[in-house]
Amino acid sequence: MFPSGSVIITILRLPSSSFVFVFLSRDLPVMGSLLRERKLLLLQREGLSSFNETGMALYNSWWDRIDESEEWQRGVYYGLCSCYASISLVTLIQLIRIQLRVPEYGWTTQKVFHLMNFVVNGVRAVTFGLYNSMFLLKPQALEMVLLDLPALLFFSTYSLLVLFWAEIYQQARSLPINKLRPTYYAVNGTIYLIQICIWIFMRLSSNEVAVEISKLFFSVVSFCAALGFLVYGGRLFLMLRRFPIESRGRQKKLYEVGCVTGICCTCFLIRCLVVTISAFDKNADIDALDHPILNLIYYTLVEIVPSALVLSILRKLPPKPVSHDYHQIR
Repeated sequence: MFPSGSVIITILRLPSSSFVFVFLSRDLPVMGSLLRERKLLLLQREGLSSFNETGMALYNSWWDRIDESEEWQRGVYYGLCSCYASISLVTLIQLIRIQLRVPEYGWTTQKVFHLMNFVVNGVRAVTFGLYNSMFLLKPQALEMVLLDLPALLFFSTYSLLVLFWAEIYQQARSLPINKLRPTYYAVNGTIYLIQICIWIFMRLSSNEVAVEISKLFFSVVSFCAALGFLVYGGRLFLMLRRFPIESRGRQKKLYEVGCVTGICCTCFLIRCLVVTISAFDKNADIDALDHPILNLIYYTLVEIVPSALVLSILRKLPPKPVSHDYHQIR
């Protein structure tokens, strides 16, 4: 027992800390209360840390079970196959309707856009329908070709919209358009040529550096596509806003250009971000058999939903040609 009125010096040192606390008290019950509070605080911290670790372990275990489940893989990849096949079928029907409406116009930009959409979504449907063989192809370069080629075709398809808008903008401003289409062909040809060289390097080297280069290159391509939509879609949108309010079809065209610009710019930026992350983090690899949920989220956000929305917005058929033949009135 301590004599009444004596000074008690207590030194407390917290775990994993360099701070030392010195308590001076003349009353023993006060020190007992302080020690009990400190013990309770430490128990609370240990309980919270244990709860967080348990929660993360359960989350990782749930995610791993889904990734390794053949039922989940089958359901996700066949679901993606069905979505792509549906979009491809709708696009083909729309292409046939356009051709029947204006057969004399040949292959217009609208027809080519729908044809390329049909090809892209059809190839994706086949890819995910044969997922069990596609993700396990050897060598790896062949697997990358079959998985990356539809993404390149998707870029070419939607950059065609950028070309179309650029031609409209240039014509409205009385600027020459004769260099726009050759530029489109040159840019796409250069991208395909560089990608083919990367695939060849990947086949010859067989290392992870080539895979990272391929993903980073496609990330840059996606960013350029988003920038193209932002520049020419934004210019056309601002130009349409300056038209008189009573202009025929102004409000509808504003809606079309604004929505398509926002959708396409967002989907290409998401692709740019995800592909960049997957180049350095194997757990975020979007072209792996054992990542079904990640593939479902990724392809839904960057291809399926944007394609469905854009095709819905641009579903209007071209006007029927006006006949210039004159018939004698009897």
